[in-house]
Parts: sequence; C-alpha cells; structure tokens
Amino acid sequence: MEVGIDSFAGLREGENDGSKAINELIDRIQFADQMGLHTFGIGEHHRKEFLDSSPFNILSAAAAKTKNIKLTSAVTVLSASDPVRTFQSLATLDLISNGRAEMVAGRGSFSEAFPLFGFDFKDYDDLFIEKLNLLLDIRENEFVNWSGKFRPAINNLPIYPRPIQNPVPIWLGVGGTPQSFARAGAMGLPLMVAIIGGNTHRFRPLINIYRQAGKEAGHSPEKLTVGLHSLGYVANSMEEAIDLYYEGYAKMFTKIGKERGWGPVTRDQFDHLTGPLGAIVLGDPDQVAKKILRHSEALGGISRFQFQMDIADITHENLLKSIELIGNEVIPRLNNVK
Repeated sequence: MEVGIDSFAGLREGENDGSKAINELIDRIQFADQMGLHTFGIGEHHRKEFLDSSPFNILSAAAAKTKNIKLTSAVTVLSASDPVRTFQSLATLDLISNGRAEMVAGRGSFSEAFPLFGFDFKDYDDLFIEKLNLLLDIRENEFVNWSGKFRPAINNLPIYPRPIQNPVPIWLGVGGTPQSFARAGAMGLPLMVAIIGGNTHRFRPLINIYRQAGKEAGHSPEKLTVGLHSLGYVANSMEEAIDLYYEGYAKMFTKIGKERGWGPVTRDQFDHLTGPLGAIVLGDPDQVAKKILRHSEALGGISRFQFQMDIADITHENLLKSIELIGNEVIPRLNNVK
C-alpha cells in the first residue's frame, strides 16, 4: 500500500505570512520524500485560509527538491478549469519531476471557483463530465479534435508539452454519489475516495458499484485501484494526537458547517470519528496502521492511503514529527502485514 499526505496549504489561525507557509509546506514535501512516503498531494481552493489555488505551481517547486515521491493534485477542480491548461500544467510537472506527476480530477467541495471563473454552479455535473472527457482525449492524443458546450472547439490542434509517463496517471476523486463511482469504473480510472465523516465501511457498496461498472466495461481488476483520503494525524500516543488535533479540527469544521447549515462540532462526534469505525485516522503509529488496515479490509482493499493533516491548525514542527512517524513506523507496519 502506498501512503502519503494531502495538503490544502492552509494558513494557521492568526498567520498572515503566506510566503513562510508555502515554503514550510515545500519543506514538508521534501522531508516526506526523505522519510520514504510515497505520495504528496496539494488540493485546490479559492478561499482566504488556503494557499492552494494553483496546486501545480506548488508541486513543481517541490519537484525540483525531491527525488522519489509522487506529486499529485488532490483534487483539481476540473469543472471550473480549462482541460487544455490543466493538462499542460500536469505534463510540465511530469517533465520537471522526471515522471512523478499525477492528478486527481474532481468537482470540488466548495463553490467559489465557479463564479470566479465565469461558470454557473447549476452546470456542476455537466461541466465536469464534458471537461473530464476532453482531458482524457488530450491525454490519449497529441492532436485533438473536439467540440462541446462549455468551451470553444479544438480543430485538429496539437497540445504540448507531452508528459514522460504514457499515460500520465489521472485519478477520479469522488465523494458519495453512486453515479460518480459508476463513471470512474466505466472509464477504468483509479478512484480516490474522500471520506471525512461518518463510518468508512459505509462506502463499501459504492466501491462495489465502481468495481462492477469497471468489470462490465471490460477493465481488468488490476486497473480498478482504490485510494482513500481521510483526515488524520500520527503522534506518539492517542492522547497527544487528540491534544494537537481536536481544537483546530473543531474550529475549521464548525466554520465550514456554519456556511452549510450544519451544527457546531462536538467532542462526542469527534470521539466517534476517531473510534474503531470512524473516518478520522488518529493515534500512535500502531493504532494508525491497524486502523488503515481495517479501513482497507472494510472497503475490499485499497492501494493508497492519503492523510489530510494540516486542516487542524497543527504547527509545522509537529507536522514534521508526524511525517517522520509515518515514514519510520506506520509504513513499515503496513509493509510487514502478511
């Protein structure tokens, strides 16, 4: 199993120095590479508290300072992006990193990108489907002939640069709709499932839909890989992990919940989420490794696990300590499972 980290390049509460925050993030990516983590992903948001509006720029800066770690978007908000420019950014990252670039294409969980780039949120689904098809067409063909509803036609034009990897990996990021899981399976795309609440095992029927749709479309089981993106943090003990994680997590999700009409986060809710079946992967290395394996078994097997750590207002120094524990203790425990 590959293990990595996803980041939203968040500013900690009261922090105003974006330059410092971005450069510390790049330092963490470099350190994750040194510690043997397999992947590092940067999300995409267009909000004041996050600095990841241009994830491929951050990843390209990290590519020049790393050697082995795979670098991926997590996710690219494809519905509000131009697939041509997105592919060019992905291909350029692949060249800079010498073949370590990936992307997760998704629709995003916030709406800010749509009015910002001149799109109507009511076209949420249609935009994504059309742009995903164009992106995959560009990946397969140097010269592209294409026409659609939301973008001017492309008439037998070449799109450069081309990436080193052929094909460069494109995952489909999904939340909780059966249609998204079925679409990924029918297209034969690897699936990245974002589970940030509730019980992880409840997603098993949706992953079964993905695998069945892939099988019916003629894709091999080896092609239908599943990754899991979950909130989490590794510390020396569960008590330490909770002390460092809970306050920032509660503030962030209470704020998001207020925007969406949810109630404030409670400690009881948090304790359920960090319990045996809950979605948050928190604790000491042994507890974390066992929970990742339980999640994998509950979902019928996953090939990649991505920690979302920095949403909880944890300091750079403590994030580095967690990365070290993941590399030195969590990954070896997962590798030693027979």
